[in-house]
Amino acid sequence: MFRWGVLSTAKIARDQLLPAMQDAENGVCTAIASRDKAKARALADRFGVPHAFGSYEEMLASDVIDAVYIPLPTSQHVEWTAKAAESGKHVLVEKPLALDAKDIEPLIALRDRKKVLICEAFMVFYHPQWKKVEDLVSSGAIGRLRHVQGAFTYFNVDPTNMRNKLDLGGGALPDIGVYPTVATRLVSGKEPKRIQATVERDATFGTDIYSSIKADFGDFELSFYCSTQMALRQFMVFHGETGFIEVHGPFNAGDYEHHRVELHNQGHNQATVFRFPGTRQYRLEVEAFARAAQGSGEPVFTLEQSVKNQKVLDAIYRAGRKDGWETV
Repeated sequence: MFRWGVLSTAKIARDQLLPAMQDAENGVCTAIASRDKAKARALADRFGVPHAFGSYEEMLASDVIDAVYIPLPTSQHVEWTAKAAESGKHVLVEKPLALDAKDIEPLIALRDRKKVLICEAFMVFYHPQWKKVEDLVSSGAIGRLRHVQGAFTYFNVDPTNMRNKLDLGGGALPDIGVYPTVATRLVSGKEPKRIQATVERDATFGTDIYSSIKADFGDFELSFYCSTQMALRQFMVFHGETGFIEVHGPFNAGDYEHHRVELHNQGHNQATVFRFPGTRQYRLEVEAFARAAQGSGEPVFTLEQSVKNQKVLDAIYRAGRKDGWETV
């Protein structure tokens, strides 16, 4: 069994990744680390995890884990990913991995030198609905793809939440703007050439709280908005000449809507619905990561993909500071 260690007691670990690890068919969590050992022990007891550590370094130095999942604040991702890889551990690190694409490049060299697997935790990469959308688009089910449209929003004005702390890497774009971008890139297999964007920041927090983005992919466009101070919403639409595809609850099925993909014809009078009952994308993510780390050769979200996605986010921030187009 592949042995996981979790670096911190963050909410996403408690709610999503730890349950996924404990239900996985090929792995289990064997250690949790926190700077507060009592917190680590309490969470470990909750999930039946045998080892609890009072420091991150202590867990990384141990031989009770094969890989580390890192859900720390964004500003600490690169630092602790590097430390974990240097200790010889495989690393699954929450998105966004970095706040600048150039910071990912050294991790690629470290990955290759230490012969470990390092992946940014885009759980959507492993959800079968996105493979279905990719197949529909590539097979010509909607004809020529002309436009992709999307949104990802929620409301959070808690000043203690890391998403509202600029020094911790907070903001709507790093937290949720990454998803319409990565989904469009995965489905189309293409990269945007240039970006236009409006970026609004909170006067108190300093974080970006609303962005409206237009991305030119050459033969189609992506337009989406994201916000941490708007009513809860998620959608993605892939619109072609002979039909369109709607993805409901595209990123967090269950919290927003039940996951389903609808293929509509040109006249919008016929639809084919694809459902994915029982799909648990976080479990699929940790199982795929474990197999890949053990040499299966199956696809995972690579650091090279992370660089490309982060370059888009970097360009959005630059575009938000100017009028006109910004090259990616």
